[in-house]
Amino acid sequence: MAQLTWPYIHTLINHFPVVLSGMGTIGALVALVRKKRGAWLYTMATMTAAGLVVGPVYLAGDKADEALKDPWYIAPGVIDAHDAAANWALAIILITGAVCAYSWWRALRYRDEPIPRFIRTAVVISTLFSFAAVTRTAYLGGQIIHEAPVLSLPSAPTGVTVTGHSPQ
Repeated sequence: MAQLTWPYIHTLINHFPVVLSGMGTIGALVALVRKKRGAWLYTMATMTAAGLVVGPVYLAGDKADEALKDPWYIAPGVIDAHDAAANWALAIILITGAVCAYSWWRALRYRDEPIPRFIRTAVVISTLFSFAAVTRTAYLGGQIIHEAPVLSLPSAPTGVTVTGHSPQ
């Protein structure tokens, strides 16, 4: 079992806001096309959940950054770019989570009334912004590994011991 370090924890949980925002976006698009109350409720619930999980992911990312201390094998600036995008994603998804939590509550409280247009509009717009922000953040997070200078080396640098398990 892998040791529980902040980078490992961040890697484990960072997909939750991405997947929830993606599914929320699909739900919002379905709700727009099909005009079904259930699709709106699904979108609101999913984006509320995204708003709840984005904080721990962000905090784990900060701790991971502190733990790594800009190692030689990560290209300079990629963690900072990811962190800057994460700041925006955090703010946008928290706002979306709050908008969707209120909208969800209101839709359940007034079950017999149609969901007002201003609420549907706010849900769709905030969900799309959330998906855009989290997608950019995830892309930049992937660059931390994919742009690592060590990947262009033909073999391990001198003095580096390669450990791990060989595939079976």
